[in-house]
Amino acid sequence: MNSESRGGKGPELTSFPEGPGFRVVGRSLPRVDGTAKVTGGARFAADCKLPGMLFARVLRSTVPHAVLRRLDAAGALSLPGVAAVFTAADIPGNNAVGIIVKDEPVLVETGGRIRRIGDPLALVVGESEAVLEAALAKIKVEYEELPPVFSPLEAMREGAPQIHEKGNVQSVTRIKKGDVEAALAQAKFVVTHRYTTQMVEHAYLETEAGVAAVENGLLVIWVSTQNPHYDRREVARVLNLGQHRVRIVQAPTGGGFGGKLDISVQCLLGLAAWKTGRPVKMCYRREESMIASTKRHPFVIDYTSACDGEGRLLAVKVRIVGDTGAYASYGPPTLKRAAVHATGPYEVPNVFIESFCVYTNNPPAGAMRGFGVPQIAFAHESQMDLLAEAVGCDPFTIRLRNCYRTGSVTATGQRLTASVGIEETILRARARAQELGIWRGEP
Repeated sequence: MNSESRGGKGPELTSFPEGPGFRVVGRSLPRVDGTAKVTGGARFAADCKLPGMLFARVLRSTVPHAVLRRLDAAGALSLPGVAAVFTAADIPGNNAVGIIVKDEPVLVETGGRIRRIGDPLALVVGESEAVLEAALAKIKVEYEELPPVFSPLEAMREGAPQIHEKGNVQSVTRIKKGDVEAALAQAKFVVTHRYTTQMVEHAYLETEAGVAAVENGLLVIWVSTQNPHYDRREVARVLNLGQHRVRIVQAPTGGGFGGKLDISVQCLLGLAAWKTGRPVKMCYRREESMIASTKRHPFVIDYTSACDGEGRLLAVKVRIVGDTGAYASYGPPTLKRAAVHATGPYEVPNVFIESFCVYTNNPPAGAMRGFGVPQIAFAHESQMDLLAEAVGCDPFTIRLRNCYRTGSVTATGQRLTASVGIEETILRARARAQELGIWRGEP
């Protein structure tokens, strides 16, 4: 950035100045953790070992929607090597977590609602991994099963099974600009299509893992996480401790992509270590990670685009329904961001967008790279191709006629005053496609 772009006048900076603040900016430097990771020297959370360490596993629901009527852990506790079995009754603080909405239980309480396969029911702590496997099989569970709902569209219908007390629609975002219906009536070409995107698993190489210990009255948790400050607040709240008594150490994280922003092992490890007074380790197996972790939101998108005879956009009308699963996680901002980006990098004078974040009995959906934009980008770029076909122009041309430029106004009313690079990007992409011989249209 030069001084003129900041509102003043002055020469443009063509190189970075010398000085302490510019020893890294604009320069290629080795990754701080690169050598340790490629040589195998990095100590991930699963590599941590402490003297006298116990191990922990979670008993999870095998049904998607039910009331937990009874949980009998006597058989597990009778096994040699089992140190403890913890249930919701053992949680001293608030038995609910969530980055935005506190709607997910750390452990489902007796008489409480199970909302997905994989909800945690009990935590078994023992001297070895082998005894934990046997202990889990000894716990008796009684469910009162409820009708589940797996489609967000069905969940929105009147009379659908209610997953949370306040209803299945967690939140709604609406964006309105101009008069969409009038513009649709005047348009030369109108394209309407439904797009669906699937649930996506993060599949990071390192599953969720951590070790917790109490050191001189301080609870320390070494954990694979992307959100240590949030972890600290949640652990303190669940255990009814002051935050000054909880320390979260972010171990080298073997992949996250947004999936390790939510709580996984943190509160359970904290509970086990605090109650037993001994270090405790827990590592999800791959199947457990797939069952318990958040996913990318599946979307159902009804998209209408309208343009004049030259392919200039007149209106966009979009309805987005996002399946946030059993718990909100990052659903509200993900669906809001999808709405904000629904018109893509194109200027549209008339816009109406509705975006619904909906509960179902599916696995919870949370943060994943792109945060709601990849799903809606699939829709708005497909629409541009369909409009180009209807108009009779090529895909590059219709995008160049509508793309943002300096001075453009977005669907939310933001005027873009600088750094609008989409036109240059399209031109370069077209030129490169011609060089490679995969585009033979207009230069």
